Amino acid sequence: MCMIYDQETARQTAKSLLQINAIKLNPKNPFTWASGWKSPIYCDNRIALSYPKTRRFLAEKIAEQAESLYGDGCVVAGVATGAIGIGILVADVLDAPFIYVRPETKSHGRQNQIEGQLDPDKKVLVIEDLISTGKSSLNAVKVIRKEGVEVVGMLGLFNYGFELAVDNFKAEEIQLHTLSDYHNLIIEAEKSNYVEAAEISVLKSWRVSPSQWKAT
Repeated sequence: MCMIYDQETARQTAKSLLQINAIKLNPKNPFTWASGWKSPIYCDNRIALSYPKTRRFLAEKIAEQAESLYGDGCVVAGVATGAIGIGILVADVLDAPFIYVRPETKSHGRQNQIEGQLDPDKKVLVIEDLISTGKSSLNAVKVIRKEGVEVVGMLGLFNYGFELAVDNFKAEEIQLHTLSDYHNLIIEAEKSNYVEAAEISVLKSWRVSPSQWKAT
């Protein structure tokens, strides 16, 4: 299941990310994702780390949600590399241990894939900055589970809301909550005149079938 925290937080998060240009909308000259998909939107939520007021708001909201959903006592795990920064901030607010999970095992040194101290009797809360298909996010969950450690859930900043991601999280039996999503982003972008009215329809059409979408 993929859910947002609440409508007020979702819209404030979207507004904040738009204001610092962490979310770039360019329907006329689309971006190319690592997957090869063409997209009129590109999210670089790591930019928020350079803005103290914004990063504090995001970290405190995720921490607030973490306590509400899972209580205390969890180890916070950031998904490398995008969620290391926000993960550390959340762990600091919660006064919780922090680890991060690499996409693959390091090829040298101790050859770790999990960095930090993870005890088998602990429970882990995974933090992500951005969820598209969920593949890389859920890979981190699988790595942690291989250590025999329970993953209680995942919290993130932004979620595109793809059906593929919903199916992937359901298959792994992981509950996902994010501060904001694509729907609320479009609302805020339109309200603030961040993009032209004609471009809103392009952004909405892309969301219907992102893997097949082409700029016109």
